[in-house]
Amino acid sequence: MTVTASGMIGARAGGRRWRTTRGRRPVTDEIVRVYVPATVPMLARLRAEGLAADQAHAVTPALREWYAEGDEEELEYVAFTRAAQDALHLLRADPAAPRRRVVVSVDLPAGAVGRADGELGSSTVTLVDAVPVGAVAAIHVDGEDAVEDIAAAVDVVAEAAAGDPDAQFTVDGAEDHELEWYDVTELDLLLRAAG
Repeated sequence: MTVTASGMIGARAGGRRWRTTRGRRPVTDEIVRVYVPATVPMLARLRAEGLAADQAHAVTPALREWYAEGDEEELEYVAFTRAAQDALHLLRADPAAPRRRVVVSVDLPAGAVGRADGELGSSTVTLVDAVPVGAVAAIHVDGEDAVEDIAAAVDVVAEAAAGDPDAQFTVDGAEDHELEWYDVTELDLLLRAAG
């Protein structure tokens, strides 16, 4: 994934591109933009059951304090990237899942989102309930070209988290891939393509 002066850029299916926009709602008392790590099988249950996740990432006060010079887009990029990293751990826990990271961008009422900890720089939040499909703003998924690198990263993500530099190099290689963007109305198309 790359970030430019104009915002976070991601590849979109069909060759189209997307970018975040300045002025998108930050964490407020009303609506919170949350980035939920997921897997393709979790997406398959989205319509019927919602997206079940205990933790996700958002622009929290702790993240703002840690990265005080960052603008809203940069802070959102950090939260988004951390969700993509957490998706690697979910894939490790589900060997049958297609080797594609998934991040679901959702807009939730503040009451549905709790702060996981107060550690400086943390973007981690907790989710009170499963996320309904109606709260989904966008779905981000690795493309076919990323599968080999994602599979390699999944195999060593625990070692990377423990500080192994070789494993971290492999995980960093996976993070070079941009996630493709899908509208929630394209969920069935996405599941066919990624399944």
